[in-house]
Amino acid sequence: MNPRLFALGLGVAIGYVLGTRAGRERYDQMKTAVTALWEDPRVAKARADVETYAKQQAPIIRERAETAAKDVAAKTSAVASDVAAKSAATAKDVAAKTSATAKVVAAKTSATAKVVASKVADTANDVAAGASKVAADLRERGETVVDSAASSVGAVRDAALAAVESDDDDDPKSTLAG
Repeated sequence: MNPRLFALGLGVAIGYVLGTRAGRERYDQMKTAVTALWEDPRVAKARADVETYAKQQAPIIRERAETAAKDVAAKTSAVASDVAAKSAATAKDVAAKTSATAKVVAAKTSATAKVVASKVADTANDVAAGASKVAADLRERGETVVDSAASSVGAVRDAALAAVESDDDDDPKSTLAG
């Protein structure tokens, strides 16, 4: 029987007995009935028989419990030893595989690093060569622009001087000042 259900039933019974108007009378009636039942010779004999049986069986039950406890301890110890041995073997296996894998990864990483370094060096050389070509092209273009600008400035200066001289020839005041 469920202990919670039993406790609930007991609580309801106690509440009923104590909560009724005739609670004390009903309580006394129940107490008398229970006392009569408890003191009945058949119940007293059954109690004595159960007590005697329990006293006879106690050493046997105790011996069985001790044997079971020893068996459980031995089995637990054996299982623990087996688990420890398997764990140690697995740990060694994992360590060996991890070491081998680490060596492979290190070798592949080293090879990849060398390839990357080579490609970076090639790219840097290509960039430097390209930069040199661009610098030479810009220098050449700059010289061409400077020559062109100098020619243009010279032409504009010559034109401006020619215009000033022609203005001086046409202006009578400038001849008097000169």
